[in-house]
Formats: sequence, C-alpha cells, structure tokens
Amino acid sequence: MSDIAAYIQLGFRHITDFKGADHILFLLALAAIYRFRDWRECLWVATAFTVGHSLTLGLAVTNVLTIRPALVEFLIPITIVATGLENLIARDRAKGSGTRRYRPVLAGVFGLVHGAGFANYLRSLFVDDIALPLFGFNVGIELGQICVLVLTFTAFTAVDRLIAAVRHSSEARTAPVRIRAVAVSCVVLLVATRWAVQRAPW
Repeated sequence: MSDIAAYIQLGFRHITDFKGADHILFLLALAAIYRFRDWRECLWVATAFTVGHSLTLGLAVTNVLTIRPALVEFLIPITIVATGLENLIARDRAKGSGTRRYRPVLAGVFGLVHGAGFANYLRSLFVDDIALPLFGFNVGIELGQICVLVLTFTAFTAVDRLIAAVRHSSEARTAPVRIRAVAVSCVVLLVATRWAVQRAPW
C-alpha cells in the first residue's frame, strides 16, 4: 500500500470509528433537519464544515496555530449542542432563505474547532514531513464523512416513512421530518451536553 493510501485509510478510520464519535455526532446534528431531496443544501453545509476544519487542521498541524487540547475537546461538544439547539429553534426552513445563508457560515465556524481536534491526533503521529500525511488524512476524513452522511440519509428516509405510516390515519399536521429532526436533535443534545460536562477544562 502506498503512503498516500495509508494516510487516507487512517483518516477514514478516524472518522468512522469510536475515535471520531464526536465528529459523527456533529454530522448527525447537521443532517438532522434535512430530507434526502435536500441533499444539495446539506452538501453545501457539509462543504463549509470541511473548509473550516481543513483550514484549522493545516494551521494547527504545522504549529502556526496552537490551541490547548483540553479546550478543543471541550469546545467540540459545545458546537454539537449549539447545532442541536439551532435545529430545535429554527422552523420552516423550506420557506425562508435566512437559514440557508447562515447555516453554512455556522458550520464553517464550527469546522474550525473540529479541525483543531483532528490536528491534535495527526500531530501525534507525524513529526517530520507533514504535507503528504496532512493531505491524505484530510481526504480520508472527507470520504468518511460522505459515508456517514449516506448512511444517515438512508436511515432518516426509512424513519420518515415509518413515522408517516404510523400516523397515516391520524390528523396530526406535524411533518414526519420535523418529528424525526426533533427526536434526533434531542438525543444529540443529551449526549453532547454530557460530553461537555465531562470535558470541562475547569
């Protein structure tokens, strides 16, 4: 296996195993409000997140930017909590363009924090030449994120159909996607809040 393939595999595994659990939870929070037909909008948000964490990953792993690991580990679940809360507060996304404008910005800013988390892991593995590891690791992370999002949307679609089938005979007006988004966001909030308390740097 070539060096670049090894680094890609390393990044992929980092995002898809338990070491990347907090990043997976953040992706779930980002995707919670979307349906499969909204994949373009979700992709735009995920791309903004990618740009943010790629920027910080490059700066931090080259020691241009230094952030205390304990602070980063605390801020990551805070970004998840904020995303979950935004999911619960904002409504009628299909009718308003405001959310479409600020949500990518929000994801990009939060990506800056997550990039520092990736960098702490990557810096511990590579000391000398970092260009190739940095590129390969980042590609692996993106491939892992795509896989997570594909599986997430597949599961969300199944859940939405199940909710719709169960409520078929009722007169409730709340859309299945909203019920699912609220449920996912509440679970995400509980888990991320617990992590934030456990990782508090004080």
